[in-house]
Amino acid sequence: MSPEKWRNHLVLLLFCMISSASGAFFGVNIGTDMSNLPPAEDVVAILKSYQITHVRLFDADRHMLNALANTGIQVMVGVTNQEVLGIGQTPSLAAAWVNKNVAAYIPGINITAIAVGSEVLSTIPHAAPILVPAMNNIHRALVASNLNFQVKVSSPQSMDIIPKSFPPSTATFNSSWNSTMYQFLQFLKNTKSFYMLNAYPYYGYINGNGIFPIDYALFRPIPTSKQIVDSNTLLHYNSMFNAMVDAAYYSMEALNFSEIPIVVTETGWPSLGGANERDATVQNAETYNGNLFRRVLNDSGTPSQPSTPISTYIYELFNEDKRPGPISEKNWGMFFPNGTTVYSLPMSTSDLTGDSSGSGLFCVAKPDADSSALKSGLDWACGQGSANCSALQAGQPCFQPNNIQSHSSYAYNDYFHRMQSAGGTCDFGGTATTTSVDPSHGSCIFMGSSRSNSSGPFMPPAAPGPFIPGKSGLKLQFSRLTFTVLTVLLAIIQL
Repeated sequence: MSPEKWRNHLVLLLFCMISSASGAFFGVNIGTDMSNLPPAEDVVAILKSYQITHVRLFDADRHMLNALANTGIQVMVGVTNQEVLGIGQTPSLAAAWVNKNVAAYIPGINITAIAVGSEVLSTIPHAAPILVPAMNNIHRALVASNLNFQVKVSSPQSMDIIPKSFPPSTATFNSSWNSTMYQFLQFLKNTKSFYMLNAYPYYGYINGNGIFPIDYALFRPIPTSKQIVDSNTLLHYNSMFNAMVDAAYYSMEALNFSEIPIVVTETGWPSLGGANERDATVQNAETYNGNLFRRVLNDSGTPSQPSTPISTYIYELFNEDKRPGPISEKNWGMFFPNGTTVYSLPMSTSDLTGDSSGSGLFCVAKPDADSSALKSGLDWACGQGSANCSALQAGQPCFQPNNIQSHSSYAYNDYFHRMQSAGGTCDFGGTATTTSVDPSHGSCIFMGSSRSNSSGPFMPPAAPGPFIPGKSGLKLQFSRLTFTVLTVLLAIIQL
């Protein structure tokens, strides 16, 4: 093989390694239905100051696109619902749209996806027969411009097209859309694209009329007596978000489609509501989005798809005061137009790990707690709860005493200190309590102890893929092995 061909193969391998290492990412939606939208340059300045690396635009506004030029930010542009009918009926309109709104900006702008409409089936159902033809026309236009490998095409769908989403294993799409959804999923499979899902636990919770506890909607720990279990699969669901994503996966499986990844294109929680919207609060919005950041940081999948991380776009960057509907509809933003945050965001390593919160206060297992309940709490803390339990392994400092009481106390405390700033509590089904007495012993140091420090040997390792809100914002983290291999490949390419 010639040196040139070797270089080409290595470049392709390098690209694939970077793609596979990138894992899940955070993104943000940018709505414009507001009376005091900042200039596009100021919006991008906010994105860059927090190093937000993925954005979704609901249209293809030229001012925003021009401002995003040469930033490296990955951009999803949108075909508006008003444009879907024409594009679906006239291929030349699709070609013109792609040339004007995508091809004209590449490579200066990193456009990676096109969302064709938004919740078309549930908001403009009469356009359903045109949706997939519109997606096909857009895709053909990308092929003609040689952009189909860089830019994926899909269409965000609401949870409303899944009439009964719990238990997830029985979820199916509304049967009236079966023909459309089959064509839709076939398109995604053929083009190696992804399913765009708008998942809002806020609405699932308030429409549930008390069926589900609010902790389930906010990613908080759920007492053992209130564990949510799918009776068909016996899978445990500790968050409504996971259940919604799995409901979409099972709905696709019901039409014999699998291995189509899901990207959550919208999720969030409103920070303000009317008199009858008591759960739309700053505290709940802060808790939901903070715990969502941590979920993506964990790079975990769902109970039915544990090895498939879920990339997620937060809804949204700014409050949109001109949106119709109740007060909550106008208050989903994380930022005010001047760039200040509506509530505290976990934009630093200490915010994420919680190593500076609650110092001097510890969360430990109650002495009289039932051992089986402690086992459930321990398993949750070290698993879904993302506590760092490496110090509990055999031969590590906190393995002894080797009993459920001691191990649960360490795991509970680690979870409590990492998640306290985002609403994490010291409860674990009534098996835990707080104390000011430092439970550290020997070389086993509990987080929050005056003897601990943030650079100790048992801080969690960097996740291999997700964009992590670090001290300088949302950053891509690679493992040492990946970094070493990439360095060698780059050196070979230079030969």
